[in-house]
Amino acid sequence: MKLSPLGDRVVLKQLEAEETTKSGIVLPGSSQEKPQEAEVIAVGPGGVIDGKEVKMQVEVGQKVIYSKYAGTEVKLEEEEYIIVKQSDILAVVC
Repeated sequence: MKLSPLGDRVVLKQLEAEETTKSGIVLPGSSQEKPQEAEVIAVGPGGVIDGKEVKMQVEVGQKVIYSKYAGTEVKLEEEEYIIVKQSDILAVVC
């Protein structure tokens, strides 16, 4: 099964949380903060959304940073995804 976002929506797959700090301290699962970095899995077609022309600026495969409380979490075939509006994506990681 495949997710195909509509309008200006983007499907993201969240990257794994770091289990150790830079200084080498191992973090237990409960204290790990969910990363705001994700990989773009699918991109909607854009088009006219609420009377405004929306051009999609992200592409499949890019790594992005998104707003902390943005999107809808979806579980599909044992995989977890987040569906966000393009405007909730803050930056592309180069």
